[in-house]
Amino acid sequence: MEVVAARGDEGRDFDQFVAEHNLALQHFAYLVIGDAEDARDAVQDALLGAFRGWARIASDRDPGAYVRRSIVNANISRWRKRRREFTVGELHGATGAGTERVLDSLYLGSLLERLPVRQRAAVVLRYFEDREFLDIGEVLGCSPATARSLVHRALAQLRQAEGRDDA
Repeated sequence: MEVVAARGDEGRDFDQFVAEHNLALQHFAYLVIGDAEDARDAVQDALLGAFRGWARIASDRDPGAYVRRSIVNANISRWRKRRREFTVGELHGATGAGTERVLDSLYLGSLLERLPVRQRAAVVLRYFEDREFLDIGEVLGCSPATARSLVHRALAQLRQAEGRDDA
């Protein structure tokens, strides 16, 4: 507790933000990145960056948008460096459960992995976090119209992929 007290109100505000948003950020990162370990690393890196500039970031309308944008940007950089495709098994690891929920999750993961990173992030923000296009644009660093276009193109690609999978 001594460390928190030494940081003052700013540190407590950051600790509160992490306590309130960590689970949602982990979920967001996993859906965007597709790998639990990489998602945890991305969240930790984004939170570290946020902590360094917390006084500025906390004054924003939604500091969570800054952290989510950091996660997306880190994933784009990681994806560009690695340039490799993942299989559904690599994305989700060994589940062993065999339930319908797991199969649905694997199917969704296999569809999402086909999307470019920004489209995947836009879909996750829109449909898993129920964000408006203004918020999506803020997280992705684009206009609301571009965010709407990213979601629209992603849905068209998902519909097309789903049609191919049924054939």
